[in-house]
Amino acid sequence: MHTRQTFFLIAIAFLTVAVLAAQQPTGNPAGMAAGVSYERLRNSDAEPQNWMHYWGNYQGTHYSALTQLTRDNVSQLQVRWSIKFPGTSNLETEPLVIDGVMYTSGQPGTVLALDAKTGREIWRFTRQRKVRNPNEINPYNRGVAVLGNRVFVGTLDAALVAIDAQTGRLLWETQVADSMLGYSITSAPLIVRDKVIVGITGGEFGARGFLDAYDAASGKRVWRWYSIPGPGEFGNDTWAGDSWNTGAGPMWLTGSYDPVLNTLYWTVGNPGAQIDRSVRGDGDNLFTDSVVALDPDSGQRKWHFQFTPNDGHDWDSAQDVILVDRMWHGQDRKLLMHADRNAMFYILDRTNGKFLSGTPFVYQNWNKGLDADGRPIQIAGSNSSPEGSFLVYPALGGGTNFQAPSYSPITGWMYLAYNERGQLFISEPSPFEAGRQYIGRGRGAAPAPGPNDPQPSAGIKALDPETGKTVWDFKLSQGSNNNGVMATGGGVVFAASREGNLIALDATTGKSLWRNETGSNMSASPMSFAVDGRQYVAVASGDSIYCFALPE
Repeated sequence: MHTRQTFFLIAIAFLTVAVLAAQQPTGNPAGMAAGVSYERLRNSDAEPQNWMHYWGNYQGTHYSALTQLTRDNVSQLQVRWSIKFPGTSNLETEPLVIDGVMYTSGQPGTVLALDAKTGREIWRFTRQRKVRNPNEINPYNRGVAVLGNRVFVGTLDAALVAIDAQTGRLLWETQVADSMLGYSITSAPLIVRDKVIVGITGGEFGARGFLDAYDAASGKRVWRWYSIPGPGEFGNDTWAGDSWNTGAGPMWLTGSYDPVLNTLYWTVGNPGAQIDRSVRGDGDNLFTDSVVALDPDSGQRKWHFQFTPNDGHDWDSAQDVILVDRMWHGQDRKLLMHADRNAMFYILDRTNGKFLSGTPFVYQNWNKGLDADGRPIQIAGSNSSPEGSFLVYPALGGGTNFQAPSYSPITGWMYLAYNERGQLFISEPSPFEAGRQYIGRGRGAAPAPGPNDPQPSAGIKALDPETGKTVWDFKLSQGSNNNGVMATGGGVVFAASREGNLIALDATTGKSLWRNETGSNMSASPMSFAVDGRQYVAVASGDSIYCFALPE
């Protein structure tokens, strides 16, 4: 009898284990990354087969050193696999690929691990929002970060989540902010050593911006840096009265990092109210429309550079900052490159924030140049006002936007998508109400471009940082501020386009080499990786991710 009971208990135990295993997310732990160390992230350029960061590397170059795809064979690219995200309309995500596994996000609250070679799903994590702001905008998630065996992602209800990279199970969740005040997290976190750095949205809601660092193991907050200085802090006097409370300054786009200088570089968005400047006064409204250099250990500011003081155009500076060591004007320099929504292409010394150069990369008529410190010499009547500005270039969407530019160490050029059009900037009073948009935009019909103004246009450009001048210009039929580019070691630049084409261009000449129509609007940036010696290019289009490679 005792033997039968023992046998029965053992059988029950095995059955229980089997049931519990069946309830776990499907997976292939043997095929998962054994663990992504900070050292691997720091030296990610040594592993071009992997795409470990949102920008491709810490330096924000969004460049793939893979060389299998060339000018001569890129025309043979074919779709190898695709995967559709249910319940989404237009993805803005960019996947990571590490050791043959793709980690990618969608919305709402979904993260997938896929076999990067075939698109086969390994596991799926789905999180339901705890609260939803009825006034929310931009319901997107643009990517994840990985450290060790953990995947980190932000949520639309402003939480930071850690997921087991092998099983897809939730490990911890930390509430970062209150989404009912307009906050959310839409972009990929950045890993620095043992910290997860994450920025916050809320600029359209007047919610005071900040950047946070969290302990990757526990989810506990280590530090917070507010982008809008409070009373007694440097820059608070650039805000009239207590307008700093609703000064916005979101820090939502993923930043860049220099491990040698141990410095974070993060951009700051628009002031609040967005168009109406009357409440915040005539000051610079620091640190909006700026890049700030921060100590990642303490969150202390090292330096800042402001691109557009007292902005009344929504020229949010949330665009990539590219960190490059190169010869520039005859000297070896540690440079920071940034193409801003205000239509100016900036070169800074990233060791101290010193202004080196600034040149228009699209037509602009709001400034007559930059002074020796890089401050714009603004033309009267170009900023927002109740009476309205003249037809100002660039428009509210800016000359470029948040999707990826790219820098090629082979050509030494920067590539970006641009949009060239003008707009009237009319303001009207906008009472602040927490959790609702705080814009202050008046209405008025824009006149036709004048004889000296260009017609609206859009495309992909190559810029020479040495001169700031355009090297080549590939025109697109539809303008968009949501498409990115990627240069590669094979001499090809891949570009996403609004009409749904993934385009391959010659990096040296801008000549069109190939295109593929996906049938859906693209609002994302392409990326590249390799598995078993085969190079792939992936991009989100509509509600799906498409993966391309040469024929076998």
